[in-house]
Amino acid sequence: MNTCIQRRISAAPSVRFAAAGPCPSNAAVRRVCVAVSGAPAWLASLVLLALLCGVVNVSAQAQPLAPAADRVAQAVRVPLPQARFAIGDNPAWAQPGFDDRAWRLISTSEHWETQGHEGYDGFAWYRIHVVIPSSLKTGSDWPERLRLQLSAIDDADEVFLNGTRVGKTGRMPGDPGGFEGRSQALRDYLVDLQRGLVRWDMNNVIAVRVYDAGGAGGLHKGVPSLSVPRRAEGVLVDLSRPRHRFVGADDVQTTVVLANRFPVQQQGELHLQVRDQASGRVVLRAQQQVGLAADQTTEVDLTLPARPGIEASIRYVDVATGQAFESALVVPYLLTPSDPPGPALHGAQVLGARPGTPLHHRVAATGRPPLRFSAQGLPAGLVLDAASGVISGTVPAAGRHVLRLTVDNELGSATRDWTLVAGEQLALTPPMAWNSWHAHGTSVSAALVRDAAQALIDQGLAAKGWSGVHVDDGWQAARRLADGSLQGNERFPDMPGLGRHLHQRGLQFGIYSSPGATTCARYPGSLGFEARDAAVWADWGVDHVRYDQCSYVEQLPARPTLEDLQKPYRQMGQLLRQQPRGMVYNLCQYGEQKVWTWGAQVGGHSWRTTGDIQDSWADLLATGFAMAPYASFVGPGRYNDPDMLMLGVIGSGEARATRLTPDEQYTHISLWSLLAAPLVLGNHLPALDEFTRGLLTNGEVIAINQDARALSAVRVLERNGWQVWVKELEGGARAVGVFNMGPRFARFEVDPALFGRSGQRYQPRDAWRQRDLPARSGSLAVAVPSHGVALFTIR
Repeated sequence: MNTCIQRRISAAPSVRFAAAGPCPSNAAVRRVCVAVSGAPAWLASLVLLALLCGVVNVSAQAQPLAPAADRVAQAVRVPLPQARFAIGDNPAWAQPGFDDRAWRLISTSEHWETQGHEGYDGFAWYRIHVVIPSSLKTGSDWPERLRLQLSAIDDADEVFLNGTRVGKTGRMPGDPGGFEGRSQALRDYLVDLQRGLVRWDMNNVIAVRVYDAGGAGGLHKGVPSLSVPRRAEGVLVDLSRPRHRFVGADDVQTTVVLANRFPVQQQGELHLQVRDQASGRVVLRAQQQVGLAADQTTEVDLTLPARPGIEASIRYVDVATGQAFESALVVPYLLTPSDPPGPALHGAQVLGARPGTPLHHRVAATGRPPLRFSAQGLPAGLVLDAASGVISGTVPAAGRHVLRLTVDNELGSATRDWTLVAGEQLALTPPMAWNSWHAHGTSVSAALVRDAAQALIDQGLAAKGWSGVHVDDGWQAARRLADGSLQGNERFPDMPGLGRHLHQRGLQFGIYSSPGATTCARYPGSLGFEARDAAVWADWGVDHVRYDQCSYVEQLPARPTLEDLQKPYRQMGQLLRQQPRGMVYNLCQYGEQKVWTWGAQVGGHSWRTTGDIQDSWADLLATGFAMAPYASFVGPGRYNDPDMLMLGVIGSGEARATRLTPDEQYTHISLWSLLAAPLVLGNHLPALDEFTRGLLTNGEVIAINQDARALSAVRVLERNGWQVWVKELEGGARAVGVFNMGPRFARFEVDPALFGRSGQRYQPRDAWRQRDLPARSGSLAVAVPSHGVALFTIR
């Protein structure tokens, strides 16, 4: 284990200094050694090294952090709970003298669509009138800036104070590079008070110009405020994109950023405390002096125990004022074992395809390269590339075609049956794919899509069954061709070529559109061109269509009937079935009129059951855990879709780590697998980190999702902060997910009656760790971190 915390300081984010030696004296690179109380043998050397370096405080006993009472309060904030609001766009609305008395008064903490502007997408303005008291400067140790904290804005914004622009996030339509939304980014703008923009103790106008490309629109996520900040508020322990490198089996080196966001010198202390939630003990502690020049960034490397229940508290204390700010980091840990070097076959064991249509299928397999593939019983019209494992050609006549697949390398061979079901039913197991939206938004390009496709292969995901590459909104040209055909924009000059590129690698090509006149991002939709679009997609080689309601709401009556909502989806479903290729069809209409009860009837293979997911525990509750009442509607070729997986590094424009904790990420993919939900990634693939790769390449967890019965798990217990979900598997086995919904690490005894083994001897297997537990007939004991999961198969 690395025995030190390393700090690397840079005057700009692009500059880094490498460390040399165990305890360098270089002022740009310092290592702080860790003192540990009650330490096991593997930490014994830390104390000695710390004493030798002479740069940390060493304590004989573990002490808790100082209580919250010793913190100096942050600056007084003036809340901005309401604003005058108008839809449209006019530069005069930025000026303080504009008469907005006729404008409607609305809340600044809720989307405008929840306040009487349902379905409106486009430009809108907020005007906030506020008297800014000069008393805000009193007592501040840095009265040079006014801080406007406007929470989040859906999608892009410009902010004006008394007519002068003071901030902008995202890009508006017409800006260089085109529109780019940043709906979840927190707006935190600083105004230089020396510019004289503020009218102290008088009325001021904060004007916010917003462009919403689709969805709810406007300010949300809390009440905006303004303040004169204290100096130490500029110090941020930035956990938005930590880097994790696992060291052996027991430790992880995590790099976080300590940033001074204000143009003023900062001097303080950084305190680290690491607690094992399972035992309740503090296992690591360190303290370090830090100095940060104006706008300076420091990288801090922490080597921490990597096991469930480890939480690090990183606390900055300003020396001059005693102000303290604290951030918590739930430490990631690996559960998925490394793949053995011998060959193994993975992925679904059944595939549905329409007779006479093209087939491109990649056999999922791992093992030390080179691998060689072969198949017995391969129907006429299909060929298997022995080097790549790609089966291609034309689907044979209707019926079940059982193939014996074999993969071998120098260490041996692996064989199993694989069934091709030629018929009208597609998606016999849930789709597994990558989607461009949460990684690139409307900046997506063919080059980025090709990079993602290659990353599926290079990062080992295709070897576990991830086979789809779905292009979301933003690929369309602004105008159709003379014959009405859609075409790709300048970032997608050759859509048929992109399809061929994916198919040559055994990957599936997904496309996005809307039944409305425009998509959510205001690109051309399919309204009035449905037949032409379906035919063009077939020509391009499209395998998956995501059809997003978006602007179609403008075609609906005020009180739409079930038939009104079904009509556009039924129409496209019929057109897709008429094409000379099989296309899996996703209905993206957010669960209206209980779509799970009729989605299959209009040709859908999966259907969104909720609104858009975000990366929060609340969203997991509102999407995945909300699927319990709808389990009976799931089966081969028909799936509830609680939206994409919010794992790894996400975000278009400004990439960041998901806000889900490591435990919540294990819960996320475990629950989606139990639900037989489509597994659709939205993260940046080329730079996949080891933790996220472990989440996405566990063959036994994926097998639960890809089980041939394609049934959803049923929630069999919800009590005292615990939920137990049970999924029936092929061959009579069960998959059991035990979820700790509470705020603390906890233990639980699972009654075997919950999974149909009351009074019977059964064999549990830990699916994540891929190891058998002792056979038993009594209860199944689990120890699970907060918001975490224990996932088993039971035989």
